[in-house]
This record gives sequence, C-alpha cells and structure tokens, in this order.
Amino acid sequence: MLLALRSLLFVVVFYIWSVFAAVIVVPLYIAPYRWMVTALRVWGMGIIFLLRVICDIKVEVRGKEFLPKGAALIAPKHQCMFDVFGQFAWLPNYCFVMKKELVWIPLFGWHALKMKMVVVDRSGHSAALRKLVKDAKDRFRDERQMLIFPEGTRTQPGAAGDYKPGIAALYRELEMPVYPMATNSGVHWPSHGFLRHPGTIVFEYLEPIPPGLKRGEFMRTLEERIETASLKLLDL
Repeated sequence: MLLALRSLLFVVVFYIWSVFAAVIVVPLYIAPYRWMVTALRVWGMGIIFLLRVICDIKVEVRGKEFLPKGAALIAPKHQCMFDVFGQFAWLPNYCFVMKKELVWIPLFGWHALKMKMVVVDRSGHSAALRKLVKDAKDRFRDERQMLIFPEGTRTQPGAAGDYKPGIAALYRELEMPVYPMATNSGVHWPSHGFLRHPGTIVFEYLEPIPPGLKRGEFMRTLEERIETASLKLLDL
C-alpha cells in the first residue's frame, strides 16, 4: 500500500513539475537552442530529486571515463521513458532520435524542434536513413551527443532486444565510435503501470566501439556489450 501511495504521489508531482517546466520555457523559443538544453537539464535534475525524495530511488552514473563530452553517438539499452530524459541531467549538449509522430504533441514536440532533435519517418526507409545521416552530421558540428536506441523500443529488464539496422548504418556512414550504454531502469521505473520501486537506477556508459568494423561484427559487439552489462545490473 505504501509503495502504491508513494508511486501515485510521484506520478502526480512529476506531471505537475513537467507541465510547469514545459510552459515556463516557452519564451526560450526566441533564444539560442542551448538555452533550452540548459532548461531541460534543470527539469531532468528535478525529476531525479523527486525520485529520491518520494520513491527512495537513487540515480547513479557509472563509466564516467567513457562519458562523452563532445560530438558522440550513444546507443543505450531502452527499458522505460526515463532513459530518454534522465540523461539531460548530465550530458552537456544532448539530442535524441525521435519518430515524427511525436512532433505533433503540444509543447513536447515544439520543444523538441527547438532543441534540434533528430526527427525520423520510420516509413521512409532509404530516404529516412539518408536524412538521419545528414541530420546527425549537422548536429555533430555543434559538438552534440546524439542518442539512438538500437532496439527501437522499450524491452523488459532481462529480455534481449531486437536490434535494428539503423545504428549500423549510422556507424558506417559517420565513421565514428559508438558509445554503448547499459541500464536497469525498468526494474525501478517499469515501462507500464505507475509503480516506482525503491533502489538504484544505474546508467552505465561502456567502452566505445571504434569505427571500421564490419556490419555483422559491429552489431554483435554492440549487442553483447549492452546486454551483458545490463544483465549484470539486475543483480543489484
């Protein structure tokens, strides 16, 4: 009963805080996009604070020696929505790949466009891939950390994902390292339902995969590193 009450309180306060933050930053539409990035970093830090105070959930970042500061392609495990916005709190110039349908969500979509998120049309196939590569190169000129979930969607803790070819295409075309990232976030923030389970959410940045590998070798290496490290985090 206590878990349900604390979780419900968190959900209510989370949405109040998020709506407040979404509205108050609207004037930043006329400012440089970096101002919006900073504002959302504050929003992300606020969510981490609420998790700690209300739900007794700590957030820990591991592998800081692999934490990219400049232009970088990050490929994280994806277990819940917190994987998307939690990283605003520590990545200095973060953007992510999002499907175009999300652009039409009031405030969220507008903020995403202002922050120069990378929007993809999943039905566009080769044209969508070319645009993805072009947009990625554009973001990297601004020294941004671009996040793309290689599984494409959320998976349950302990379950292996279906790794999509988009990350391999980016790896080949951009000729730059890929930073895998493991997490156990879904244990404490499930992808469905409102319960938030006490403990420690870990985001672990792993050794980057250097450019130049063949497609098959790259995909095997990426999946092995992410899945192995994520499974280890379930033993916490």
